[in-house]
Amino acid sequence: MEEIQSQSDHYRSSSSSASSPASRVPAFNFFYLRKPGSLGQPISFEDSPEWEDTDADVRVEEGGGDSINAATTSVSPSLSKLNSGSLPSPHLPEGAAVASKIAGASVAWKDLTVTIEGKRKYSDNVVKGSNGYALPGTMTVIMGPAKSGKSTLLRAIAGRLPPAAKMYGEIFVNGARMHMPYGSYGFVDLETTLIGSLTVREYLYYSAVLQLPGFFSQKKSVVEEAIHAMSLGDFANKLIGGHCFMKGLPSGERRRVAIARELMMRPQILFIDEPLYHLDSVSALLMMVTLKKLTSTGCTLIFTLNQSSTEVFGLFDRICLLSNGNTLFFGETLACLQHFSNAGFPCPIMQSPSDHFLRAINTDFDRIIAMCKNWQEGPLLKSKGKASNATRIAVLTWRSLLIMSREFKYYWLRLILYMLLTLCIGTIFSGLGHSLSSVVTRVAAIFVFVSFTSLLSIAGVPVLMKEIKIYASEESNQHSGALAFLFGQLLSSIPFLFLISISSSLVFYFLIGLRDEFSLLMYFVLNFFMCLLVNEGLMLAVVSLWKNIFQSVLTLVTIHVVLMLAAGYFRIRSKLPGPVWTHPLSYIAFHTYSIQGLLENEYLGVNFAIGQVRNISGFQALHSAYDISPRSNAKWENVLVLFLMAVGYRILVFVLLHFYARKNVSLHRLFRGKHNSTA
Repeated sequence: MEEIQSQSDHYRSSSSSASSPASRVPAFNFFYLRKPGSLGQPISFEDSPEWEDTDADVRVEEGGGDSINAATTSVSPSLSKLNSGSLPSPHLPEGAAVASKIAGASVAWKDLTVTIEGKRKYSDNVVKGSNGYALPGTMTVIMGPAKSGKSTLLRAIAGRLPPAAKMYGEIFVNGARMHMPYGSYGFVDLETTLIGSLTVREYLYYSAVLQLPGFFSQKKSVVEEAIHAMSLGDFANKLIGGHCFMKGLPSGERRRVAIARELMMRPQILFIDEPLYHLDSVSALLMMVTLKKLTSTGCTLIFTLNQSSTEVFGLFDRICLLSNGNTLFFGETLACLQHFSNAGFPCPIMQSPSDHFLRAINTDFDRIIAMCKNWQEGPLLKSKGKASNATRIAVLTWRSLLIMSREFKYYWLRLILYMLLTLCIGTIFSGLGHSLSSVVTRVAAIFVFVSFTSLLSIAGVPVLMKEIKIYASEESNQHSGALAFLFGQLLSSIPFLFLISISSSLVFYFLIGLRDEFSLLMYFVLNFFMCLLVNEGLMLAVVSLWKNIFQSVLTLVTIHVVLMLAAGYFRIRSKLPGPVWTHPLSYIAFHTYSIQGLLENEYLGVNFAIGQVRNISGFQALHSAYDISPRSNAKWENVLVLFLMAVGYRILVFVLLHFYARKNVSLHRLFRGKHNSTA
């Protein structure tokens, strides 16, 4: 008893200092196997009755044979009950298809170190020499206090590190060093962007069409299987909800939707960052029971947690404990709990492990890698088929149109604001007549209309920001691409922008009293539509660059003000200062071409009488108010310039999105190549 008490005191002292920078962890690790005498055989992941209340540890000693010591201490009855799968599981609806088996894959990582410059005050090593493995049909959890490197280790294993990170070490998939191909794994981030205006079934269906090849009808069964696997049957036809709705799905169900999205690829390995994030104890237990059932299909499950209840902890197969980037323990969950319980200190497993427990850690991880290869010899993972770009564009277009029809706050409210602004401008400048004296005032009206409606478009930044986030989330899992996203966004925005242009143009055109000819009215609508299309491309480019609402809005307001000053109204273009204002600002200001085209549409071919003898042309009347061209086809040249600007901005967006994605992939492959070459 005195020995146990002294060990317990030592646990408390080491526990308080384990997370400090000064603490040092021996460079060896300890691994537990479930049954003794089975090193030459595949491991069974099902708890047979005779092994429910005992466990064994296997110590692989350097230069020696396998030393196996059976631990005969009884396991807690509640934990045995949990581990044997006797907890009630979420009810599946009648007729639900039972998930078919998945050929899981083993994952092992050796001497894994991740460095992020400036991440820590005292060390750039976020993960330090971590070793571990995960086998098919099991749950492996990475636990530790905040800022211990859990998410970084998970991302390193999955190949999802940010560009600023550098990784050293080796990662084995089915015993071979390789990068996980598309479709072989799924990754659920801590913050997953969902589309609140879609129902759960709609969201999963569109995601399935983006991810999977084949016909649309074939995806429905995959969606239903994912819904049943994550126990979402009661929420399948409910809106996901979010910022645009009074109430959305609970946090637990939102996490289930994010996981279900990745399950549709039937991944052999599933990575989840904090599956219990923002969940209460009951929801957390139900979530983990659902994930435990998922492993019965053969899927390899690796996830991170800050802490868990005793019931949830009993569901894990293996645990990797981190503190300050150091792996303090890796092995069987129940064996770890037994060691702490035998020492009289059962709870600190949820906190920092002890120095006494670290004395038993083994150094020879190469033997473990070899045993992992023997346990799970499997073929190299192959990339699964993807949906074609045409399919993705069609799905993204239709999905965006559906979102627009439901997002009152971001789309229909914008339409109402456009109408109100146009009505205000039209009533202020109404009753101008068609005399020579009305020319200057009408120029002012057209300038205000084009400039202020373009400025009002900045209200759509939150919508574009949300679309960029959804794209980033889908692109990170290779469900979408920059080209498909841009075409889908363009095709879906055309009806909405055309609706704004035709409604605003009609109100403004007749209130101002422009020439009553149908062809001139149609040109006015087309010109304003192209102006909105250019402005939409400009906003997309700025949002793609900053990926932040405040910075994007501030940048766009500044750009619009500068372009309005250079548009030729406050001072005609021929009188603007040459450097900067004339070249290049007046030529890149889309306001210039839109206003020029509208004025040429209105005044070319019109004559004004001066007295009873002399007439002057519309071009001469505008000469002192705004620069336009006397050529009859000049207005169509302005529309062509607007079209080219709209295309140019979207090419810029494509370059930004594509470069950012390629940068992440290239850096990851570069780091992987260095790791393999140094192995």
